[in-house]
Amino acid sequence: MMRTPTRLVTAFAALMLAPPALADVIATAASPDGDIVVTVSIDGDGRPMYAVSRDGKPVITDSRLGFLFTDAPKMERYFKLIDARTAASDTRWEQPWGEWKTIRDNHTELTVRLREAKDLEREMDVVFRIFDDGVGFRYVLPEQPNLKTAHIADELTEFAVAGDGTAWWIPGGEWNRYEYLYNKTPISSIAQAHTPLTVKLQDGTHIAFHEAALVDYSSMWLRRVEGTRLKAVLAPGATAAKVTRTTPFATPWRTMIIADDAAGLYMSHIELNLNEPNKLGDVSWVHPGKFNGVWWNMIKGDWSWATGPRHGATTEHVKKYIDFAAANNIRGVLVEGWNPGWNGDWLGHGNDFDFATPTADFDADGLAKYAASKGVHLIGHHETGGAVSHYESQLDKAFAFAQAHGEEVVKTGYVTDAGQIERVLPDGTTVREWHDGQWMSNHHIRVLETAAKYHVSIDSHEPIKDTGLRRTYPNWVAREGARGMEYNAWEGKNPPEHVANLIFTRMLSGPMDYTPGVLSLTGSDDSPIPSTIAKQLALYVVLYSPVVMAADTPENYARYPGPLQFIRDVPTDWSDTRVLGGAVGDYATIVRKDRNSDDWYLGSVTDEDARTLSIPLSFLDPGRTYRAEIYRDGPDADYRTDKRHSIAIEKRQVTGKDTLTLALAPGGGQAIRFVALGK
Repeated sequence: MMRTPTRLVTAFAALMLAPPALADVIATAASPDGDIVVTVSIDGDGRPMYAVSRDGKPVITDSRLGFLFTDAPKMERYFKLIDARTAASDTRWEQPWGEWKTIRDNHTELTVRLREAKDLEREMDVVFRIFDDGVGFRYVLPEQPNLKTAHIADELTEFAVAGDGTAWWIPGGEWNRYEYLYNKTPISSIAQAHTPLTVKLQDGTHIAFHEAALVDYSSMWLRRVEGTRLKAVLAPGATAAKVTRTTPFATPWRTMIIADDAAGLYMSHIELNLNEPNKLGDVSWVHPGKFNGVWWNMIKGDWSWATGPRHGATTEHVKKYIDFAAANNIRGVLVEGWNPGWNGDWLGHGNDFDFATPTADFDADGLAKYAASKGVHLIGHHETGGAVSHYESQLDKAFAFAQAHGEEVVKTGYVTDAGQIERVLPDGTTVREWHDGQWMSNHHIRVLETAAKYHVSIDSHEPIKDTGLRRTYPNWVAREGARGMEYNAWEGKNPPEHVANLIFTRMLSGPMDYTPGVLSLTGSDDSPIPSTIAKQLALYVVLYSPVVMAADTPENYARYPGPLQFIRDVPTDWSDTRVLGGAVGDYATIVRKDRNSDDWYLGSVTDEDARTLSIPLSFLDPGRTYRAEIYRDGPDADYRTDKRHSIAIEKRQVTGKDTLTLALAPGGGQAIRFVALGK
């Protein structure tokens, strides 16, 4: 057995025990208000690092930057500063639809150019944008002779959180994609997590980690390395390289919203501001609105997607839903299971789907005309079963069919386990991709661009996560990407805290098609849903989507005409949004102003605990009187009992000088419409 010379062991031990090389600060910049400061440094081994402080306190301590490649040495050591420059920008822009009509983009930009001082002498820029409420940064790899094509194995990006605290997260890289309940653990107990990942430090500071402008790149997961140091992990693909790009290119932005509390996280616009402006031009054909449809009975198992005696998408059934929509101020009717491919084992095997041919019992032409005569539009459904190349081969004819049948929105679906997306290579070989890998990132853009040619908007289910691309492609109106209402039809229902978790985690990324409004509060086999009716109404305000479902059946809505009125009234497009209070996983109160009137709407939800909240109405327009139409939990309401249907509906006049007391039942909520009266 070969023995290592003693002098080498001693030298190696000394190297391991030596203190890390000291870092030299090479650049620094602050947010417009001066509170958040980014510092970039290089240590004695030439490793670039960044750090973030707020109000003079560290938030992110020295965190490494760089890349691993599959076919070249990593980019991490031997860097020297070539250039550092700053710029400032303060602009405003308008959203065609959204939670706010006008968005302010006020930031300081710091660009640091680095070059390896030996060997390949490769260069990279690290660009930081520093806002009053957080930081975004990305890499820009310029065109260069020794890095023409980057085959990225992973990033070396770190987020070294300055101290322990509480984290709310779902696992990244597991079979059920994003559809998990949230873990609440110490930061030091995070495993591998999807973003948005929300943490609360011991001093109360909240941070939400995410990314913006995910284009032609793999999604970022976060893996805890040690202590509270998190490292970026790119979602895999079908090849060794997780990302392949030709220089020059820029990565997505890595983002950190930093706030005093959970409400402050939600009020940030960092993600939208880090996306490119609208690329589609005139998008007046994108129409926010509510929809109902042939769905809940299938989710519960009463109807089927497949043809046969229990087929849901029949001409007769859909006509009833069109009539209900027309009578209740609902713009769209979703139809799932209308096309061939549903018979047999389609989950993960979607190569029999045809997206331009209806089944024999679904009169697509007649129903499109009937819907139009009622002022209603059909919403199409393109389920791929994970056979994405098969779907791409039909994109043009699929969206031409949708346009011809008055479908303003199409709901896409990718139901298969993570890592099982079917991609067919040019030689006919089938490989497997991840829902959040580079290839699927590009697939969604191809769908959006094709749909836009036919003036169709997209609501994706089993999607890649939202990173603000609704600004660049305003026809990407919604997506799923979390556990929604459908889980309340089955065993293992969403607990009462789930919505209060979603608001300050998943909802930080963008609209979610949660499918609220199940007033019957029953799932499969009449199993009780852990909610009150008032909470179901509040979901229309606290869980934002410009296209939102009235998910229950017409028969069930007929049993609850009082609560149904709020669903009839509530809009889905807003000019202003304010979070009046909340705590992750506990409760939230949000108010929004209708974009098309002076009315305001309030939604408040709680977890399993009853809660009494005092809400000043100072958000209301000064000098104006409003009629508050209040839908609150009844005095005996409780999600755990047969009183979960108990609701009180009342009206009173209020002004911005008033304060309301909200009494939320266990698992409950409250919804209020503030109708603007004369001044």
